Parts: sequence; C-alpha cells; structure tokens
Amino acid sequence: MRHALPLLVGPPLGGQRLAGLRLGGLALWLGGLLVCGLLVGGCAPVTAQAPPPPAPVIAVSPAFDDLDARPDKGLVVRARGGKLGRVSVHAGGTPIPGTLDATGTVWRSTWTLPPGVEHAVTASATVPGGPTTRAVGRFRTRAAQHTFKVRSVSPTPGETVGVGMPIVVTFDTPIRDKAAVERALEVRATKPLQGAWRWVSDTEAVYRTRHYWPARQQVAVTAHLAGVRSAPGVYGTADHALAFTVGRKQSSTVDTVSHQMVVRRDGQVVQRMAISAGNATTREYTTTSGVHLTMEKGNPVRMVSPGREKGDPGFYDLLIDHAVRISNSGEYVHAKDNVWAQGRFNVSHGCVNARPDQAAWFYATSLRGDPVTIVGTSRELEWHNGWGYWQLPWERWIKGSALHDP
Repeated sequence: MRHALPLLVGPPLGGQRLAGLRLGGLALWLGGLLVCGLLVGGCAPVTAQAPPPPAPVIAVSPAFDDLDARPDKGLVVRARGGKLGRVSVHAGGTPIPGTLDATGTVWRSTWTLPPGVEHAVTASATVPGGPTTRAVGRFRTRAAQHTFKVRSVSPTPGETVGVGMPIVVTFDTPIRDKAAVERALEVRATKPLQGAWRWVSDTEAVYRTRHYWPARQQVAVTAHLAGVRSAPGVYGTADHALAFTVGRKQSSTVDTVSHQMVVRRDGQVVQRMAISAGNATTREYTTTSGVHLTMEKGNPVRMVSPGREKGDPGFYDLLIDHAVRISNSGEYVHAKDNVWAQGRFNVSHGCVNARPDQAAWFYATSLRGDPVTIVGTSRELEWHNGWGYWQLPWERWIKGSALHDP
C-alpha cells in the first residue's frame, strides 16, 4: 500500500527538501491530471464541417442567344436557390429599367422592350455563406413588321393649362389591344391625384383626374410604346414624352337666367360680366348647360351659320373678336357690342357674348382647360361635345378604361 501522506508530514527533513518533495508531489499529481486529460481528449468524437450550399441558378427570359424574342413580353430574370443582386440590362446602349420583387428573386422590366434591338444582360445571385453566380448574355427582339405611334397630344409640351385640362392622346392607327397600350401610358404629377384613361374612339384616349388638378404644379406624360403590341404584328417603336404646367385655378360661372358671368381666380372673384346667351328659338341656338372647358382662342374668329346658304333666313358670316371656344357645337365666350341685351336678354345664336373690353380681358386671362360652368338652359352639354368630360360622374368615366375591373 502506498503512503503518500506520511511522506509529507513525517520527521523534519529540512525546509528545502520538504519544499522539493511537496512540489514534486504536486507536479506528480498535476502530471497525472494532464495525462488523464490527454487520454480523455483523445477519445472524444470529431464533428465534420458542413459542406457549403450549392450555387444559385439564374434563369433569363427571353433566353440568351434568342434572335426573335417578342418585345411585348418584356424581360424576366429569376434566381433559384438564392437572391438576385445587381441586374443590368441595356438595349443598344440604352438602360432598360426594372424592379425586383419583395422576395428578391424575380426582376422584371418595367416596360416592354424596343423591337429589333440587341439586349445585353448581366445578373448576379448569391446565397448566404455560399458562392455567387453570375450570368452574362445577349438576345435580340424581333423587328416590327408594322408600326404605330402617337400622332398628337394635348396639352402641348411646355404649355400652361387650367385645372380642368384633360390629356388627349391621338394615335396614327386604330388600336385593337387597348389594354396593352393603356398600360404603357404613364402620368406623373408633383401633386399626385387619382385619374384614369377613357377610350373615346379606336384612335383616341383621354385622361381625366377624379377632381380638378391642384393648381401650380408640373405634370409629365410618357407613352412607353416601344415594344407595345397594339395589334397582331403591329408594334410601337419609340416612346413619346412631354411635360406641362398646371397654372392658377380660374373658373367661371355663367347664369343664363340672370344674364351674369362671374370669374373666380384661386377662390376670389376677379371679374363680373353682364352677358347675353343663346336665344333658344332652336336647339342649335340654345346654349348648353354644364361644365365646359376653354379649348382654344382666336381674335378674330370667323363664324358662319351652320346649314344655311347666303340669302337664307338666319344666315350670318361674321368675324368675331376675342373669342374663346368652349365646345365643338360652335359655342364661344366672345366680344359683342350689343350692350343693350347684355345683362337683360338672351339674343345670341348660342354663344355667350360680353362687353368688348370685358371679353378682351377674359380672352387675355384664359388658359386652355379653365372650367366654365353654364346653368339655366334646357339643353345639356353632351360629355363628348368638345371637352365636356366633366359631365360624366367618375364612376361612369372609369368604365371607359380598358383596364377597368368592376
């Protein structure tokens, strides 16, 4: 039997020897622990390191090297097994904009693609703790056999308009796929307001806001037509863009019963005018009631009686000063030197006439798109007579949109 303890506490052997024995015993004890620790450590299981995740896969549609891609289908880039990083697309050197979805795995071009153009695509996808995949390639969109474009737009570029102004886009060929074209029409305003397009014919779309434009702001209109398919084999080849300004808020009210016209600017009365309206002896000589918009101005304007020859009863052929058109049925606010009737009787052929100096003032201060509301007659303004678009309630207006979904 080993007796380690008496070895340390036996007869005195001297301080140094006792210390040496004690240190030696401690070393022996610690050495045993170290050996034991090494033995235990050597027997523990070893954990293998997990392999890195596989590289993500990038899919591009249209596929790389496609030489006949449909431009109206746009471009989609998808990542499987990871998330997309940077996606860069150029068509003939021009950047193609797009957006990444909420999952970070799908990128789509914002608009259709220009036809007959080579597109260069660079995309990357990553996975946390794993490798990065990079895809680089090209494809070409098919050329357009037949084309369509914007023929005209109102307002004109840089024009300052009234708060009721519509946006009227006319195309150079009938549009069959109105929904595709309407999706490509973008309106951006510095003071955004709900609005909608309405197709008034196969070649004309009109944009109207739900309420009057807020005054003093900029509006930009872009028809992203490059690559839009308006009919089988018919594509847009170029975008069309313009900007205009909404000016001060000026509106007028014409009461044909009291024979008075009141003009307000930014809510304040700035002019009161005695007027004479249509005599109402026939339908065409009856001024229309409803919300009109000022459409154009002329000084002078030649006015000829419709459907009558020279010598017929009621025939007239006159040059009228300071005339502001408010409908397509021949209605103007204009100057007339018949102050005996203004403020008292309706004697005109359907127009609203005022004292020459006041008519000249109205002519000078009017912008296209200023509302002119007329009340008191038996003939209602048709919504498609000129720019009578405010005659339609909003719920009826939006039904004319190709994108309207009840």
